[in-house]
Amino acid sequence: MVISEVALHVFSGAVPGPRCDLLNSNLHFRVPRRINAICRKKQFSNSFNGSSHNRIWIYGMPSDDLSLQCHCQKAEGVAGVTSDGGNGAWFKDPGTTVNQILSDTNGQKILGVEELQQSNNGKPDVGDSNMSASDVAAGHAARKKKGSSIEDEAWRLLRDSVVYYCGSPVGTIAANDPADSSVLNYDQVFIRDFIPSGIAFLLKGEYDIVRNFILYTLQLQSWEKTMDCHSPGQGLMPASFKVRTVPLDGDESATEEVLDPDFGEAAIGRVAPVDSGLWWIILLRAYGKCSGDLSVQERIDVQTGIKMILRLCLADGFDMFPTLLVTDGSCMIDRRMGIHGHPLEIQALFYSALLCAREMLAPEDGSADLIRALNNRLIALSFHIREYYWVDMRKLNEIYRYKTEEYSYDAVNKFNIYPDQISPWLVEWMPNKGGYLIGNLQPAHMDFRFFTLGNLWSVVSSLATTNQSHAILDLIEAKWSDLVSDMPFKICYPALEGQEWKIITGSDPKNTLRLLV
Repeated sequence: MVISEVALHVFSGAVPGPRCDLLNSNLHFRVPRRINAICRKKQFSNSFNGSSHNRIWIYGMPSDDLSLQCHCQKAEGVAGVTSDGGNGAWFKDPGTTVNQILSDTNGQKILGVEELQQSNNGKPDVGDSNMSASDVAAGHAARKKKGSSIEDEAWRLLRDSVVYYCGSPVGTIAANDPADSSVLNYDQVFIRDFIPSGIAFLLKGEYDIVRNFILYTLQLQSWEKTMDCHSPGQGLMPASFKVRTVPLDGDESATEEVLDPDFGEAAIGRVAPVDSGLWWIILLRAYGKCSGDLSVQERIDVQTGIKMILRLCLADGFDMFPTLLVTDGSCMIDRRMGIHGHPLEIQALFYSALLCAREMLAPEDGSADLIRALNNRLIALSFHIREYYWVDMRKLNEIYRYKTEEYSYDAVNKFNIYPDQISPWLVEWMPNKGGYLIGNLQPAHMDFRFFTLGNLWSVVSSLATTNQSHAILDLIEAKWSDLVSDMPFKICYPALEGQEWKIITGSDPKNTLRLLV
């Protein structure tokens, strides 16, 4: 569980950092409805040795809107950073970041280490007892060399996927397959796809690309995007963006770089991203915790961006539940998976984003109501997920004994779940020791599929209780062959097949058993 403790420390802020009150109740800040940041590169004649000159133009901004800084420059410097080479600002001692995080776990042991040592009379396990010390050392060296070569190759591929805007790194493309002639939108920077890349850069001490990603995507938050004359809610973050180089009107010798966001109006299936804003808040908190640079989260525009996302997620609606109601295809793989309603993945991200936002919001009178609503939602959401989404052998036995059509305030079967919904595979698959959070819960419907990201992120963010977290890991260990198999980790289990696959996915050939497992 030490890994989940480390992640919790990074994302939800076990040790809140110092705050700087940059906002006051008398300050009125309006985010422009459309911000089109363009970096123009004009090539001069040979008399200037072929050098280029960059200019920034901001379009679509009324004179009373907040001015943006030059996007062609590197990220702003902060205390303790240098700009010696590389892509921009770097911290002098990035290697201390991981040690600092690990040292804050209050000396918790990694499960199994002490037991392993005790089983060998206090000596570490070195494999075959007949092996000499030199053979053991050679084996360790070979494994270390192999692991190092794999890691080096992974970093090379990751750096090859970096996207630059006005000379600064702003993200990584979603996929880079030279053998695939159909690029579609996989050459764009997706918000959710950059999160693992961003965390890797943070742990490596390369903070510049993450900072740029956070600030540039924030500028895209309030663009006027429409589909069939309808605009999305204010505060929606794009699913992806692309850096396009287009010729400058009236000047054939100049080009301009344009950030072109996609809010779903051009995406396959035309689905708006629900998880982008939640991931953005989580990455912002991770950046502040890893780099120590709290100036980004304390900026007025960043504070406003956080509040816009929270107001969009906390807005009152027709729903009676504290969970977020989302449409199918608006998260995960952006395709129909039968998760319309209240999917676990979104609820886990929602809970984690609320925790991160609570740590980053500057204390001021204008934020009091928002923070109060945030705290109330955290309490209701955590109880709802822990109580109603949890399933193990004991809970299955309870569901089998449920009475249906109960009309009362103290009904046991609050969602009118019929026991016949329990699939035969679940009874045979559920281990005696272990449990998990189901994929979805709606009136008269429980989705008993195991969704990996939702369960693991519930462990990381402490949405699941300590006992539930241990049970989730026990189940993964017991069902390792089903959940891992030939993949790093399956998206969900079991995969849809046959007629059920045709009905739920719409016979989507890219959403098949082969791709999901």
